[in-house]
Amino acid sequence: MTEHDEFEREFDHQWANAAAHKEPSARARMLAARWKDNPPAPVPFRGDPEPAAPRRSSWRSAAIVLGSVAALILLIGYARSRAMY
Repeated sequence: MTEHDEFEREFDHQWANAAAHKEPSARARMLAARWKDNPPAPVPFRGDPEPAAPRRSSWRSAAIVLGSVAALILLIGYARSRAMY
């Protein structure tokens, strides 16, 4: 076989997506068989749960982080200046 023949035999995603019939997944077949005789009961809609604690605003969190970094830089600078003498 030549290299050109092997290239022609390769299948790609376009070829697979263009298929006329797609078989359902195993899970879809299992659920369809289970629900055929015993369909699931309707479930009421559940909204998002309430947050446990009030959230801090983003500017406040950013200020805390930047303040901590500035304090650490000053502390390291002070420790270095004291170590020189």
